Amino acid sequence: MFDFIKKLFYPIIAILDFITKYFKTIVFLTIVYFFVSSSTENAINTDSFQQANLQKIELFGAIMTADKVLAKIEEAKTNKNIKGVLLDVNSPGGAVAPSVELSYAIKELSKIKPVVAYASGVMASGSYYASIWADKIVANPGAMVGSIGVIFQGANFEELMEKVGVKTQTIKAGLYKESGTPTRQWTTYEKEELEKVIKDTYNMFVGDVAKARKLKVEDHTKFANAHIFTSSQAKKVGLVDSVATLSYAKNLIIKLSKVQKPVWKKEDKFDKFLDRVISEAVTNFSVMFNSNLKAY
Repeated sequence: MFDFIKKLFYPIIAILDFITKYFKTIVFLTIVYFFVSSSTENAINTDSFQQANLQKIELFGAIMTADKVLAKIEEAKTNKNIKGVLLDVNSPGGAVAPSVELSYAIKELSKIKPVVAYASGVMASGSYYASIWADKIVANPGAMVGSIGVIFQGANFEELMEKVGVKTQTIKAGLYKESGTPTRQWTTYEKEELEKVIKDTYNMFVGDVAKARKLKVEDHTKFANAHIFTSSQAKKVGLVDSVATLSYAKNLIIKLSKVQKPVWKKEDKFDKFLDRVISEAVTNFSVMFNSNLKAY
């Protein structure tokens, strides 16, 4: 039993062991790299002392939490110097609640200053939901867009638990309290209960997309229904406004913002690097082990 667990978690243990041994070296080299990189960039950047009037906000990776991006949206919203925002999206979607939070935060932002959402890779499900209230949506020619749908997944560990010799004990109040449990097969009434939640959430998703993109709800089987579109297909069904590159999206937000001399807000490279590392680690862990209502 011990050997089985040891083999199962060996990859994680090996990674942690490597980090423990070489942590100081990794941190030192990372700091040196970003210090040199930032110094070089500042030395050759003639706009270093100019006030930023445009901001790019990245929405990358699975959406399991929205705090970081929401904070950046709020910062752009309250900063009077920022005249327009480019939302750069490369995400397969994620949990429903944070996706909705992002969507309505972008909606509030777009009432104050123009927002262009750019699908740089994948703009699907929850990440598309987050983008629908942008003034314009631009998709890279090679991007994938859509997958407007909702899913609830859960593993069934019943056979594994029997082999290992583990049993659960439950005391509950409420017929549906164990709906979605991973310890056994779901009953018919539990599946029906979960289906009600899925359908209601899907209807909310479709309704918001239709309202934001000026589409008809009754046509949801054409633009929603979890269809995955290429950029050109997404444009045909009304999910995006243009199929173009990042430079086009940048020029579009410059035009909508009416800035004479565009100066983009710069992010601290070291903070950005740490955010990426932490975000990817949390995302991978959450996707593997978290059973929840997701817009993937």
